[in-house]
Amino acid sequence: MTLTYLDFLVLLLGPPLVVLAGLLWAGDCRLGRRRCVAAGLTIVTAVGLVYTTPWDNELIGRGVWWYGENAVLATIWRAPAEEYLFMLLQPVLTGLWLARLPRVPTATTWRTGMTLGSRTGGVLAGAVVTAVGAVFLGSDATFYLGAILAWAGPVFALQWGFGWRQLWEQRRLVTLGVGVPTLYLAAGDRVAIDLGIWSLSPAYTTGVTVGGLPVEEGLFFLVTNMFVVQGLVLFLWVVDR
Repeated sequence: MTLTYLDFLVLLLGPPLVVLAGLLWAGDCRLGRRRCVAAGLTIVTAVGLVYTTPWDNELIGRGVWWYGENAVLATIWRAPAEEYLFMLLQPVLTGLWLARLPRVPTATTWRTGMTLGSRTGGVLAGAVVTAVGAVFLGSDATFYLGAILAWAGPVFALQWGFGWRQLWEQRRLVTLGVGVPTLYLAAGDRVAIDLGIWSLSPAYTTGVTVGGLPVEEGLFFLVTNMFVVQGLVLFLWVVDR
C-alpha cells in the first residue's frame, strides 16, 4: 500500500500529539501556566504559517522539491493542502514537547535583557545568517541551503536581538526543546523521501547527507524548531516580567 502525505502526517504526528496534548490537558505543564503556554503557542503558530507560506510556495514553484503521484489530496496555490496542515502541526508538536520541560530561574531581568548592546549583538548575529544564505543563493547546488538561511536569518535577528541573554540562560531548555523534535521529524522526513511522498531536486541541493537525510532537510527542521522554542521562551519571559 502506498502512503499519501496525509497518511504520513497522521502516522508521524498523530500519536505524539495525542499523548502530549493529553498530558497538558491533565495539568502537567512544567514550562509555565497552561494558558500562557497555549496563548504563546497560538501566536507562534499563526506567525509561522504566515511567514512560511510564501517561502514554501516559491520553492515548490521553482522545483526545489515535488510530491509523488497521487500523494496529495489537493493543492492550494502551489503547495499541497497537507503542507499547510504540517505548518500548523509542527509548532504544536514542538510546543507541547517544550511544555514538558521546566524552565530554570535566571538572572536576566527585563532591563538587562533589553539593553542596546544586547539588541545589537543579537541582530548582527541574525544578519550574518541572512548574509551567508544570500551568498549560497548564488549557486544552484547551494540554493535550497541558502534559501533556508536567508529565510531564517531575519527571524533569528528579531529573536536574538530581543532576548539572546534570556535564551542563553535557558540554553538547556532550548537545546532539549529543539533537539528532540528535530531528530524525530528529521527521521520521519527521511522515511517520507524513501517512500517517494516527496523528492528533492539534485540540481538545487548539495547532495550531502547525514544518516541518509539531505543536510538541507535537517537544517530546515532545526531552524523551524528554533523559531518555535525561542519564540515561546521569549513570550513567557515577557509575560513573567
